[in-house]
Amino acid sequence: MFRTLASRVASSSSHVLRQTAVQKVKPLTFAPTRFMSDAVHESDEEYIKRFESFFNQPGLDGWDIRRGLTELATDDGVPDPAIMISALKAIRRVNDYALAIRFLESCEFKTGPSHSKIWPYILQEINPTLQELGIETPAQLGYDKPELGLEDIHDM
Repeated sequence: MFRTLASRVASSSSHVLRQTAVQKVKPLTFAPTRFMSDAVHESDEEYIKRFESFFNQPGLDGWDIRRGLTELATDDGVPDPAIMISALKAIRRVNDYALAIRFLESCEFKTGPSHSKIWPYILQEINPTLQELGIETPAQLGYDKPELGLEDIHDM
């Protein structure tokens, strides 16, 4: 019974679709056009506000936060300190300390060859938030040095 009802509805809707599709056809134009990306380019302020509003949502769980951090990590560039602060607060809301440390490590890694210029500035900006949330940096935890590293044989 359900199958016959579904087939009747499908056949009647396809008839309606065929009628409306014929009416909505637009003529082709052959104006000189360039086929490029239709991606919307957002300004830096819009980019920052988009991520801040995402991480400031109160109902985010660990999976949503990881999804946002993954999107942030795939972008070319170091995240703005305002984005980092909102991300760290979201991470702390779900009480995932290890994720906070990994996030800081990934942001530090993204500084690249300009590490000595960019990373101290970022730490200066996010340090009050780190103190407020009780999060230590990877360097404070000793993660910047190998745990079982051996002395170089040329230095012995």
